[in-house]
Amino acid sequence: MSDGKMNKEVLDFYASKKFELEQFLAAIQTFFEKHPTLNKKPFPIIHSIKSRFKDPDHLTDKLQRKSNKGVTVTKENLFTKINDLIGIRILHLYQDQFPTIHEEIMKKVESGDWQLFEDPKAYTWDPESDKTYKDLSIKTELKESFYTSVHYVVKPNNQNPVCCEIQVRTLFEEIWGEIDHTINYPHPTDSIACKEQLRVLSKLVSTGTRLADSIFRSHNDYKKE
Repeated sequence: MSDGKMNKEVLDFYASKKFELEQFLAAIQTFFEKHPTLNKKPFPIIHSIKSRFKDPDHLTDKLQRKSNKGVTVTKENLFTKINDLIGIRILHLYQDQFPTIHEEIMKKVESGDWQLFEDPKAYTWDPESDKTYKDLSIKTELKESFYTSVHYVVKPNNQNPVCCEIQVRTLFEEIWGEIDHTINYPHPTDSIACKEQLRVLSKLVSTGTRLADSIFRSHNDYKKE
């Protein structure tokens, strides 16, 4: 079967699964939107939530990129080869809030409501953040672009192959991600200057996140006095 015909078959299958994907995404979004611990007033841990479906054009592009790498995606293996067809992004203000978010996600997994498709992974280049994630038994990986975020891939149960990517990051990291995504994804920029500037911005973002942690720690200490 030609790549074009196979890709159309995959895209048609993806479209046929839209309702099922919508249901699962809605359930995950409701969990984060309504969770009492993560949304406790007056300072909720979750600042905002974004959700998305992979655009068919972007899926076509990804299918071609995988094919170029020798990976064949069919309707039978679509959900195992591409696990970010639906996704949700959880944004929080500062890094000290992350362990609570991680704990609540893992409780949901341990309860059996969600299953992990793969182990959680933290993308980081910062040694201090690396230690924080490893203390939580989260695997870390360094991306050449200096991308930073924590990824979970969850599915409803063993029988259902549908899965959803959950990204957790700070607002500072989201700024970097939006700029990088605009010029560097899905096809990396060839501009050496842009690559270096994105690396510098990543370090500035890390500094901002650490400063935010320091501000909130000082605020909490002040309230205790």
